[in-house]
Amino acid sequence: MDLQAFKQHILPVQARLFRLAQMFLRNREEAEDATQNVLLRLWTNRQKLGTYHSVEALAVQMTKNECLDRIKSHSRQKTTYDADITMINADEVSPYVQVELTDSVSLVRRLMNELPDQQKLILHLRDVEEYSFEEIEQVTGLSSANIRVILSRARQKLRENYLKNNDYEGEY
Repeated sequence: MDLQAFKQHILPVQARLFRLAQMFLRNREEAEDATQNVLLRLWTNRQKLGTYHSVEALAVQMTKNECLDRIKSHSRQKTTYDADITMINADEVSPYVQVELTDSVSLVRRLMNELPDQQKLILHLRDVEEYSFEEIEQVTGLSSANIRVILSRARQKLRENYLKNNDYEGEY
């Protein structure tokens, strides 16, 4: 793979890789470092990339593994997301709605982080990154049926915890 092919196939997924890294690491600088390491390893092994069915799936898998390695090696404490958690235009909504939306987004992210790693990964790939089931199959190596079950359980658990946290459960 030459420079032009690398730019064409790898660099467009850089933002996705960064968001995935940030989801795992919950730290912007760590996510940037992890993404950079993955891109460097892909560039270093660019001659072998033609043997893979999906280079994007490989890059996502490498990013996931890099993040898990960093988490294990640092034995890090959980940190909060950056202040740019939401981008809400102040002219469009009232300050009360802004606070409520920001709190809801923070809660959902916190609850997502409490899910098991596999559920968290599949939920992120499907609902945040909008990967197709086929793409998720390539990244995880799971069957489509398994992915659907894991996704359903993750969404159900997220919903239950969200409702419990907001004391809405009794209202339904």
